[in-house]
Amino acid sequence: MFWVKKRKLIGYRIRLPYALIIFITSLLCLTVLASPVEAGRSLPEAGIVEVNDGDTVVISMEGKKYRTRLIGIDAPEMGQEPWGRKAKKHLREILKASGGKVRVEKDVTKYDKYNRLLAYLWLDEKTLVNELMLRDGYAVLFTIQPNSRYADRLKKAQSSARESRSGIWGPEGLT
Repeated sequence: MFWVKKRKLIGYRIRLPYALIIFITSLLCLTVLASPVEAGRSLPEAGIVEVNDGDTVVISMEGKKYRTRLIGIDAPEMGQEPWGRKAKKHLREILKASGGKVRVEKDVTKYDKYNRLLAYLWLDEKTLVNELMLRDGYAVLFTIQPNSRYADRLKKAQSSARESRSGIWGPEGLT
């Protein structure tokens, strides 16, 4: 019976390093998946064709045009004056500053019920357009599961806008 206990102990010692390697590898994979742009994953580039409003644009990507809805935000509608017009103008200025080029990242659900591509738009490796619209006070947080990859980041951006009373959160903001 002594040899049985010894084999279990040896087996445990052999398996422990493998378990640690698997655990560490899993953590690294999750880190890459949670932040694909910052981890250097290449995303498709798109050109901005048109800005429809504060949360919808038309992009040209891979030879096709896509009506695209920014994930995680809801900007005032064009009829909600003056904020609908201001949100559209602000989004246009952000995209113009990038030279009209963005990187496109999709989440779990690719299209909404209006057949719009759902996307996060990146100006560079760290600058998320969706987040800028919230941070600058031209949109509100609007998370629909399962597309919530950057929900915490977007929530912080909205909190920042509210605290600084920017845009729609200001004294003459959206009612």
